[in-house]
Amino acid sequence: MATSKKSNEVRTANKELAFQNDEKEKRAAELIIANEELAFQNDEKEKRAAELIIANKELAFQNDEKEKRAAELIIANKELAFQNDEKEKRAAELIIANKELAFQNDEKEKRAAELGIANKELAFQNDEKEKRAAELGIANKELAFQNDEKEKRAAELGIANKELAFQNDEKEKRAVELIIANKELAFQNEEKEKRAAELIIANKELAFQNEEKEKRATELLIANKELLAFTYISSHDLQEPLRKIQTFVSIILDNENENLSETGKYNFKRMQLAAGRMQLLIDDLLAFSRVNTTDHKFEKTDLNLILEEVKTELRETILEKQATIVSVDLHHVNTIAFQFRQLIYNLVSNALKFSKPGIPSSIVIESKIVKSNKLNSEKLSPEKNYCHIAVRDNGIGFEPHFRERIFEVFQKLHGKEVYAGTGIGLAIVKKIVENHNGIITATSELGKGATFDIFIPAY
Repeated sequence: MATSKKSNEVRTANKELAFQNDEKEKRAAELIIANEELAFQNDEKEKRAAELIIANKELAFQNDEKEKRAAELIIANKELAFQNDEKEKRAAELIIANKELAFQNDEKEKRAAELGIANKELAFQNDEKEKRAAELGIANKELAFQNDEKEKRAAELGIANKELAFQNDEKEKRAVELIIANKELAFQNEEKEKRAAELIIANKELAFQNEEKEKRATELLIANKELLAFTYISSHDLQEPLRKIQTFVSIILDNENENLSETGKYNFKRMQLAAGRMQLLIDDLLAFSRVNTTDHKFEKTDLNLILEEVKTELRETILEKQATIVSVDLHHVNTIAFQFRQLIYNLVSNALKFSKPGIPSSIVIESKIVKSNKLNSEKLSPEKNYCHIAVRDNGIGFEPHFRERIFEVFQKLHGKEVYAGTGIGLAIVKKIVENHNGIITATSELGKGATFDIFIPAY
């Protein structure tokens, strides 16, 4: 009975060990999702510890039984010694105890047989105890191994959890970055759509402007043809009768002066002045038309020589205005020589005309080479250097909002009674600058003089 019980316990222990091995393999395979299983295994570990305590108590109980058997054996040996003493007593009493001795011998044999059986049982129990002790040692080692594995799995699980938490943090960061990137992409798409819509509008506007430019170009061609026709008329048909009017007025004033009343004299002088203005207007129109139609032949020109020629031509006016004309670092530039002489002449005569009454006129002309990328102008080539020619005076100046208007044909800021002229001089200057692929600007304040800045290609 005891042997079957031990065998059942061994089988039960083996099955339990096999079950634990299966559980261990399952746990290893399910490590990533094994947080709850780890708790279960801890419970199992506590159960196994409780079973181990029970097994230890069983072993202690068996040891106690073994000690009891040993004590009983000692007692049995003492009993045997006592019986031997009794046998000797019986031997002494042999004569009167043959039946008792035979009985005692039978009893002794039975006791010896029982003792042999008890000794075998004790030896078997000792063997079983040793086997149980060995099994218990193996179970303790397995349990220690499982505990080590569990601790390793727990450590691995902790690392895995930390890694999983890190990955989750990274995923959240990536998700936030992705949301930001998506918003940025959506914003960029909206901006692109806006730019596309603006581009469509700009293209329509550009097409409209091109149509307008073509219309203006057509109108300009017509106007140029009309201007050429007018120029022809001005240079031929108008000049002759105008000269006759001027000649006959001069003859009448010279020969009939005594016969004319004061009113007649006044009217003839008014006629003479009007004819003079008409002649000046025709001359300026012819000059303007020649700027448009003359062949553009560029040559290296010394601005100092041009200025000296202009000063010689305007000598009387310069003396009258007590003017000083100062030149600073004037360069050699590639120009249409006679046009550029006309440009300098118009700017200097304009400065002299609009000088302040009673104050000597001061005119400064200087030039320098500049890089176009410092000029911030869309009209100039970014790959070229430009000659900057500045003409400054201390005259009456003009209000800043007139800085564009003064370059238009027939635009005069003052009445003919105050300052003579046709309003074409600065228009001619602008046209000459454009013929040189340059630009001209004017800056001024009323009463503080004016500055004209010219930029033409340096080479």
